[in-house]
Amino acid sequence: MLEHVQRPPQQFAAPNHLADEFGETLRLAVPMMLTQLGQIAMMTTDLALIGRVGEDAVAAAALAHTVYFISFTFGLGLVAAVAPLAAQAFGAGDVRRIRRSLRVGLWVSLLISLPMMASPLYGEEILLALGQTPHSAALAQRYLFGLAWGIAPALGFIALRGFTGAVNRPQPPLWITFAAIPANAVLVYLLIHGLFGLPKLGLLGAGLATTLVNFGTFFAALAIAAFRKPFSDYHPLVHLWRVDWPLMRELLMIGAPISFALLMEYGMFSSAALLMGLISTTALAAHQVALQVTAVLFMIPLGIGMAATVRVGHAFGRNEPAAVKRAGLVAMLLGIALVAGLTLAIVIGRYALARLFFGGGETSSETIELTATLLLVGSTFFIADGLQTIVGGALRGLNDTRMTLMFAIIGYWCVGFPTAWLLAFNVHLGAVGVWIGLSLGTFVYATLLILRFQRLAPRLGA
Repeated sequence: MLEHVQRPPQQFAAPNHLADEFGETLRLAVPMMLTQLGQIAMMTTDLALIGRVGEDAVAAAALAHTVYFISFTFGLGLVAAVAPLAAQAFGAGDVRRIRRSLRVGLWVSLLISLPMMASPLYGEEILLALGQTPHSAALAQRYLFGLAWGIAPALGFIALRGFTGAVNRPQPPLWITFAAIPANAVLVYLLIHGLFGLPKLGLLGAGLATTLVNFGTFFAALAIAAFRKPFSDYHPLVHLWRVDWPLMRELLMIGAPISFALLMEYGMFSSAALLMGLISTTALAAHQVALQVTAVLFMIPLGIGMAATVRVGHAFGRNEPAAVKRAGLVAMLLGIALVAGLTLAIVIGRYALARLFFGGGETSSETIELTATLLLVGSTFFIADGLQTIVGGALRGLNDTRMTLMFAIIGYWCVGFPTAWLLAFNVHLGAVGVWIGLSLGTFVYATLLILRFQRLAPRLGA
């Protein structure tokens, strides 16, 4: 039965090592990038449709997303550990461990979602405690009531993505995501406005639509894993009801530092927005637009980082230190090349991008100028952020996540935030000072990760 399972090649022809690695990394990275961009497209569609309800609804949705993603980010880090565990097992040819890795990922998705739902379900109380107006908090709570029930399937889909990527087949989640984009748009519109006999639910409907799409994408991915080759050859749902406690502990040990490192990063950027709010409304608006551009650009290195996790994990599973170094090096070079090219395009077109968001009126000229300046200052940040994502992915392939958390604390909170504060308010650089702090902190974080990978990779065979 298992002779049909695809196994990784044990060696490549010597002259083509790097060429082969570039090809394999790109083959994994491109679908992963596009899947992430699809997720961004769905979020953008949600906000565009909610915007038709009114400005209050958009503001409430933004508050709701803040509460939701703080909770969701923690679960995301835990489930992200499925990819390195399964990739290492694939490299070692251990079919049973591949199956076990997915199984514990699905169990963690279910178990962690229950306490995670507490934050969205009590979002109104949280927002009131943070000083938001009762009206905005109440509207945000309606949206959160719809979103909360989709946490488990969303995490389960990520676990399944990790499994399909680890066995060198990242395409199914991409096709599912592409199909989900129009389905999500139709459901959001119908449930917001109550068309074709459906109740008019407003923001609650938008949240419920996202939850229904999350369930749809999860069950579609689960069906492909269970019934479509080559995934079905792994029998991924065998003994699904059994909780594999030893491997679950291993997954938690790898995933928990990822979660906390992501929260350090998320907290840093949330704090940066607060600093911008202290400077001026113009600064906050320019900052949000620059971050939105960054979020789209970030999908490129994020996809390469996911591919690096898989490629490094394969080599680690085969116990080939030279292949580990090669996989990490290729991912970094590929990321630098792509992100540098895109960064150059952003720098050249920074004014056009700013006008895309703010128009060209006289009232927005100051905001356009500041946004363009932040995008220029952020050019170093874009490259550093791409590098930290890729090298962090490579280190996950080695199960090395604890030091990543320590480096995130050093880079973002010991260097980045204090520098942003000092430059913004003591040196009086304002919004530009905040972005210099972000760039410096991210550069320190990326440098520490690169040094860590360079130190670990040669010692694997020792």
